[in-house]
Amino acid sequence: MSNLLEVKDLSFSFDTFQGEVEAIRGINFELKKGEVVALVGESGSGKSVTSQSIIGLNPMPPGRYKSGSILFEGIDITTQSENNMQKIRGAEISMIFQDPMTSLNPTMKIGRQIVEGLIKHQGLTKPEAKRRATEMLGLVGLPNPDKLIFSYPHQFSGGMRQRVMIAIALACNPKLLIADEPTTALDVTIQAQIVELMKDLQKKLETSIMLITHDLGVVANIAQRVIIMYAGKIIEQGTLDEIFYKSRHPYTWGLLESVPRLDSKEHGRLASIPGTPPQLIHPPKGCPFAERCEFAMKACIEEYPDETTLSSTHKVNCWLEDPAAPTVKRPVHLGGTI
Repeated sequence: MSNLLEVKDLSFSFDTFQGEVEAIRGINFELKKGEVVALVGESGSGKSVTSQSIIGLNPMPPGRYKSGSILFEGIDITTQSENNMQKIRGAEISMIFQDPMTSLNPTMKIGRQIVEGLIKHQGLTKPEAKRRATEMLGLVGLPNPDKLIFSYPHQFSGGMRQRVMIAIALACNPKLLIADEPTTALDVTIQAQIVELMKDLQKKLETSIMLITHDLGVVANIAQRVIIMYAGKIIEQGTLDEIFYKSRHPYTWGLLESVPRLDSKEHGRLASIPGTPPQLIHPPKGCPFAERCEFAMKACIEEYPDETTLSSTHKVNCWLEDPAAPTVKRPVHLGGTI
């Protein structure tokens, strides 16, 4: 598969009255055509800023691209004008936001909100766009779509509104769908339905998906590759199996250990990672996870580790990979040692 998206040495900052917030700091990754990639990390790790940089939705100012490039089918997003980005958004790249109630216009009927994008990006007539809108509502599993297009967002449940958001995002057959925590505001049963819907639509439409989440349960159900972010950096990335069963970064271990397990014999409180992420107004010069890491060494504080390539798909930035580092046991339920 060829690359649909290539992010190279991307840095993005926000200028605030307190100083420069370095939200993204030199990240590199790619997304292939038809692939599902998950960006995972705590709140404030840079996931949403990364996704909104790709679609050009970060406010500028106060935001600004510091360095690097975002190549979408060879076009550098960072150099495009707002007029050019309006042609790309919706038509080539679409986004599903985490709260559909605040994303949908409460004063407009659902049908009109889908029709607008179809008329603008695909040049359909109003009757053609209306038929397409009805088809999309049916495709995402909503009953009686010919009647629902005349309804307002407040007449829908949370799960139905999220299905509408997916219908709007996919109406113009985009090549890349960015889903920013699409199941956060939903209960567990509806979450499962939305994830299954996204999986089915991805197979039918062959759309590439970038999933932004902190829910590793959702990641395990849909993603093919996983990118772990922390303090504006990518600290580990690999296939789903490599991250879940062969991960090498202590932060990744902490995330995996915090997931509830039905097969565990241990009961009680869930495991957690002590401490808080660093402030990115003055980011640490070493590994940003060092202050919270039980395996931290002097080198971790003083210098950021180089990237170690473990396989063609698995990469990690951790001083434990250095030949001089001590051998550390991985968490038992993840198996193996490093």
